[in-house]
Amino acid sequence: MTNLDSHTPMMQQYLRLKAEHPEVLLFYRMGDFYELFFDDAKKAARLLDISLTKRGKSAGEPIPMAGVPYHAVEGYLAKLVNLGESVAICEQIGDPATSKGPVERKVVRIVTPGTVSDEALLPERQDNLVASIYVENGIYALALLDMTSGRFLINELPSRESLSAELQRAQPAELLYPETFSEMDLIEHYKGLRRRPIWEFELVTAINLLNRQFGTQDLKGFGVEKSIVALCAAGCVLQYAKETQ
Repeated sequence: MTNLDSHTPMMQQYLRLKAEHPEVLLFYRMGDFYELFFDDAKKAARLLDISLTKRGKSAGEPIPMAGVPYHAVEGYLAKLVNLGESVAICEQIGDPATSKGPVERKVVRIVTPGTVSDEALLPERQDNLVASIYVENGIYALALLDMTSGRFLINELPSRESLSAELQRAQPAELLYPETFSEMDLIEHYKGLRRRPIWEFELVTAINLLNRQFGTQDLKGFGVEKSIVALCAAGCVLQYAKETQ
């Protein structure tokens, strides 16, 4: 994390929150606006076509800043998720009248393209799929979760060409892949790519998550207990969905 001592108390708070959510845009509530700072501000200004300004200095340097009105935030969120971006919504939860220093804030909501279920943020008549892929011993696995309908599918495929065809058919809003994945040419053109730590694809964790999700003691009734690679992909999808809800 950046050395916080050279920043103002408010920016120290912002940077701590941002460090907890480094891969997403952080909408930081300040009065009637959600503000973005530093690289987030530059990215949001470009994607949303909003003004990029500066707010004083922190650590001796001008702070890039961009903002959107809180009453219009849903429209901006819809645009961002349709571009494959994820957003953490940070609200003021403390009382400004009694706060000493910056008002207490916390991230209360994370909006991602694949896990958003608010109809106002979804294109009409479009599946809202989050996908996960995993490869082991020449087997290519795909797990698909539709956060809107709850539909959940897993599949094991014999080749990279088969996986490519399934992804083209599904057109997921987000695509999760392990940090060890080495065939990026297969997926680099998709929006909403999410690199995930390899432990999220562990088999035992995946089986436990699936059993808890479906209220079962084992997976024999689903006929998937031997689909080891697909189960690993499925575990990552479920874990991601729980994180972002």
